[in-house]
Amino acid sequence: MIDARVFDEISNTLGKLLPPGVAEMKEDFERNAKSTMQSALGNLDLVSREEFDVQTELLRSTKQQLKSLEARIEALESTGGSSDKSMLGGS
Repeated sequence: MIDARVFDEISNTLGKLLPPGVAEMKEDFERNAKSTMQSALGNLDLVSREEFDVQTELLRSTKQQLKSLEARIEALESTGGSSDKSMLGGS
């Protein structure tokens, strides 16, 4: 998930934007802003970078297999559908 320091930095930045007259509420505001952001992001359906990379590689591999199979089908269709098992990878 996202590093907690990111939430701290954002809530501190938001706290600095408050007008001087509400400085005493700054800490409470920062705490509430941090909690709200964590809750909102916690409700999202997120995946880790590692899982995303694994799925990306799986998709890339699947696309390659699909292209290979499409080429084999095209080759079989161009030969009139002969039962050349070597093209299908059989023995």
